[in-house]
Amino acid sequence: MKDTDMTDAQSRIKETVTANPVVLYMKGTKTMPQCGFSSRVAGILNFMGVEYTDVNVLADDEIRQGIKDFSDWPTIPQLYVKGEFVGGCDIITEMTLSGELDQLFANSGVSFDQEKADQIRAANK
Repeated sequence: MKDTDMTDAQSRIKETVTANPVVLYMKGTKTMPQCGFSSRVAGILNFMGVEYTDVNVLADDEIRQGIKDFSDWPTIPQLYVKGEFVGGCDIITEMTLSGELDQLFANSGVSFDQEKADQIRAANK
């Protein structure tokens, strides 16, 4: 792979995460996830009513590797809020159950359904 391909992937990733308030790099799409971890994070966001951009890493090998290099995080899915890397499946799950994800969305001006977030926590006690 040429270095220019990776540079191009990095610039496309940077553009995507800065142009969209919430971005999920995942295997598959928000309506048809292709792995359990991507499905879990997409499910949390979908259930909470969060508007987000989904990027299917399976459709682009440069992005699939590029996102790992961009975040210095080895796994997918990866959630970005306001251009900042938040975490992967385990971190997002923990943040959802602790209420930290709600706080992050609220502090970032990202709308979500608080009642649905509370339902997730109630169902997982």
